[in-house]
Amino acid sequence: MKQFDYLILGSGIAGLSFALKVAEHGRVAIVTKKDRAESNTNYAQGGIASVTSKEDSFELHVRDTLAAGAGLCREDVVRTIVSEGPARIHELIELGMKFTERDAPGEDGGKELDLGREGGHSKRRILHAKDVTGREIEHALLDAISRQPNIQIFENHLAVDLITSRKLGLGGENRCLGAYVFDKKLNRVWSFNAPVTLLATGGCGKVYLYTTNPDIATGDGVAMAYRAGAGIANMEFIQFHPTCLYHPKAKSFLISEAVRGEGGVLKTADGREFMDAYHPLKSLATRDVVARAIDTEMKKTGADCVLLDITHKPARFIIDSFPNI
Repeated sequence: MKQFDYLILGSGIAGLSFALKVAEHGRVAIVTKKDRAESNTNYAQGGIASVTSKEDSFELHVRDTLAAGAGLCREDVVRTIVSEGPARIHELIELGMKFTERDAPGEDGGKELDLGREGGHSKRRILHAKDVTGREIEHALLDAISRQPNIQIFENHLAVDLITSRKLGLGGENRCLGAYVFDKKLNRVWSFNAPVTLLATGGCGKVYLYTTNPDIATGDGVAMAYRAGAGIANMEFIQFHPTCLYHPKAKSFLISEAVRGEGGVLKTADGREFMDAYHPLKSLATRDVVARAIDTEMKKTGADCVLLDITHKPARFIIDSFPNI
C-alpha cells in the first residue's frame, strides 16, 4: 500500500497544474501509464485561445464560443473560462512557459505575443510556441514539478480501478479512497490510498480507428468513474480534428488548425475550393463543420483525401511558422 494526501491519475496539463497547486498542502502522487510527458497535452500543436490583445475583448471571445457551440454551451461556464483565461496564461508564463513573440509595431520596438488565428475565432487570440505548444507547456510544468519535493511521479503505472468505500463494504456515503494501480515494471498491483483523488486521464478518442488522438487516449478514467458510480454526461461530444497528414505508407499525424488560420485553403483533389458551399467562414469554419464538409466531399467524389493548400505562402514563412509539421 502507498499512502498520499493527493492522488492524481494523469500527467497532462490538468493533472500537473493541480499537483502544483496542492503540493504545499501535502504529499502528492502522480500516476501515469507511460512516461511522464506522454499525454494529449504533449501532442497539441496550435495553441491556447485567450484574450490578450487590445483589439480583442471577452465579449467577442464569448460570442465566438457560443456560436461555435451551436446553442449547446452553458453561457455561465463559457464566461468563466474566457474571463479567467488571461490569469491562467500568466500562471504558465510564471512557471517558465515561453510563447512565441514577434517584433512589436511602431518606433519603440520591443516584443509582443505572436497571436495566431484558428477556426471560429473572429480575432487573432491564439498564443503558441511555434507549432509545438503542448509539448512546451508539458515541459514547463514538468520542470516546475521537478522542483517540488512533495510531488512524486509514478511512470509506467496504469490505474486499474478506483477504490471506493462501497466496494470495500464500508457503511455510510460512498466515497473514493484511492485507486488500484498496475506497476508495469514489477508486474504487480499496488493500492494507492489518498483522501483526495483527481481523475485527469484525458479523453477516449483512440477508441475510434481513425483519429489524430495519441495511443494513450483510451478513456480509462471515464470508465473508472462510471464503475465507481459517478455521473457521466455529454459523451456524444467526441471531437474529430479535420486535418491530418494523409499518406498510405506513413503514420498519419495532426496538421494544426493554425495552418488554416495562416491562410491554408481546403480543396478537392482536382484543386477546387469547396468550403464556401458549407459555411461563410469557408476554410476558417469550426472543426465540426470542416470535418463534416471534408467527409461529404470525399463521399461525393470517391477521393481518398482532400488537400490543404498553403502554397501561396513563401517557403520561409511556412518553415518559420510550422517547423515541426
